[in-house]
Amino acid sequence: MLKPLLKPFVLALALMASMVSAQTIDLKSSHPVEYIVKEGDTLWDISQKFLEDAWLWPEIWQVNEQIDNPHLIFPGDVIGLVYVGNQTKVTVKKRTMDLGTIVLSPTTRISAIHSAIPSIPISAVSSFMKDSRIVKSEEMKSAPYVVAGDDQRILAGGGGKVYARGFKEEPGSSYGLYRKGQVFVDPDTGEVLGLEAREVGAASVSSWDGDVATLKLASTREEVIVGDRLLSTEDRVSVANFMPNSPKETIMGRMIAVLGGVTQIGQYHVVVINQGDRDGVAEGNVLAIYKTGKVIIDRVTRAKVKLPSERAGLMMLFRVFDKVSYGLILRAKRPMSVGDEVRNP
Repeated sequence: MLKPLLKPFVLALALMASMVSAQTIDLKSSHPVEYIVKEGDTLWDISQKFLEDAWLWPEIWQVNEQIDNPHLIFPGDVIGLVYVGNQTKVTVKKRTMDLGTIVLSPTTRISAIHSAIPSIPISAVSSFMKDSRIVKSEEMKSAPYVVAGDDQRILAGGGGKVYARGFKEEPGSSYGLYRKGQVFVDPDTGEVLGLEAREVGAASVSSWDGDVATLKLASTREEVIVGDRLLSTEDRVSVANFMPNSPKETIMGRMIAVLGGVTQIGQYHVVVINQGDRDGVAEGNVLAIYKTGKVIIDRVTRAKVKLPSERAGLMMLFRVFDKVSYGLILRAKRPMSVGDEVRNP
């Protein structure tokens, strides 16, 4: 039986499929009739085996209600073509593994079974799913902060104790400890889009005295220092819970940063774009990347001329905030850089 908490997700997929516009779906000439899902596969990998345009996968996916959890795909599943009326669809034709029990976590809205294949490589995005978030500068500035470490030490590691103040009300039970990162600014309008808050640890409140709370450090990625800010934990959805799809709105944006300490952008690099929830993008959206055309001097007229932008790759969004989003580069035809354009695929 399908677990009750997963039903809304299945209904959402059905609704999405009913809303897409009718269009020709091109199967690859080399597509398999059947494919056995392997460990390490992603939904994007499988989509590309069957379709010329992998982001059209929701339009060809057929939920098989005769198997458990038909919206998720697992290693060992046999994926194959079926025919519904005059349409060709892809579905799970056979499930060979015992899925066990669905595990729900308080840190996610819907938690996929651990072994379900993700939409994109987990290893490429895991640190950006859990170690950073985008907030308003005012939110970070007004958040409670670490005022001292245990025994007045300035630094504290995992298992230690810190003191914090600046709470506007009695503190909650648990917090993430964050440090200020880079500020993202729209290159076209100059608007401040958000501040990167980089998580350095997690802590639980053990006591509260006056305006000072005592926190036990549950885990740390770096040493906690005076001035680190406390932000409430947030719900996050596993990347196994969304399918590659095209945005419903017309998107015209730019890559404004590349994360992870690299400069040239290539496959499996994580980038930030100046499009967010307010612009109509969502997790799972696939965007085409266009290398911004160079500006040259017309030797005949001596006028400046901007050459056309050329398509350079594809990305999928895996975290969407209000004004910016994180995306993973899935395909790179040529080197890309900050400032390149992103559009509907």
